[in-house]
Amino acid sequence: MSIERTTVVNEGISLAVFETGNPDGETIVLVHGWPDTHELWSHIVPLLSDRFRVISYDTRGAGESTVPRERSAYRLSNLASDFYAVIDAVSPGEPVHVLAHDWGAVEVWEAAGEPRAVDRIRSYTSISGPNLDHLGRWSRSKLSKPTFAGLKQVLAQTRASWYTVTFHIPGLSRLRIKRQFAKGWPAFLQEFSDVDPALVTQNSTLWSDATNGVNRYRANILPRLTAPRARHIAIPVQLIVNTEDVAVRPFHYDDTSNWVEHLTRNDIPAGHWSPISHATDIAALTEAYIDSVATPPVPA
Repeated sequence: MSIERTTVVNEGISLAVFETGNPDGETIVLVHGWPDTHELWSHIVPLLSDRFRVISYDTRGAGESTVPRERSAYRLSNLASDFYAVIDAVSPGEPVHVLAHDWGAVEVWEAAGEPRAVDRIRSYTSISGPNLDHLGRWSRSKLSKPTFAGLKQVLAQTRASWYTVTFHIPGLSRLRIKRQFAKGWPAFLQEFSDVDPALVTQNSTLWSDATNGVNRYRANILPRLTAPRARHIAIPVQLIVNTEDVAVRPFHYDDTSNWVEHLTRNDIPAGHWSPISHATDIAALTEAYIDSVATPPVPA
């Protein structure tokens, strides 16, 4: 496949954008998470390219894009602004489909909550990246009327997310990342997410992407979980829930329908990095969901 690389500039940040696939097809935008680059999608892009015009990009702080040093540059509002800058550049006249993973999914959830989303996002498939406001509201609902099952779920998600606490402490975060990746990225993904190491390519920027990317956690986790907003989503959303995900536990999505008007959920027996381990499933579910979105949703 031929890949065209361009640059989109937003807020002084240069974003590396990559285009391939069917130039006459609908546009689908792929957004990676931490500590990946656009190469996360290397197994999925070939499965979508015959039908779709496929766009991916390195988010700020990753890969070939600009790396801001200040924590404030990684706030969700800035990351959502980057997303809109990219889709406005690559598809100014038509809404796009979106597939996002991990922090890429968190960022697109933020963008999906903006009023302009109904005109710019045709469908959104989210993998292993919660809406932080929804997560905060879910936690509060479990704690405000505690039950044994509810408290057990909150504790389970807190335990799964404990590493995010260490990411708020600069020296400790670097030590944790160094220890996690000591055996190499393929070995880490095999242990953490049961990914076949033969499927994994370690990016040359992995270490810097990982250490720079923790600013996403520092800029957003506490503000959103301690003061969650009421974020109603009017666009069509598909949740692909990885039932074996040890970082994002499946049950916290149970009340997502309270916030999303047009929601579809599909569970698959996969770990966190399913775009690598279950690329065929992800591509098939995404394409089937796009087919199911026959008409645009009526704006709220």
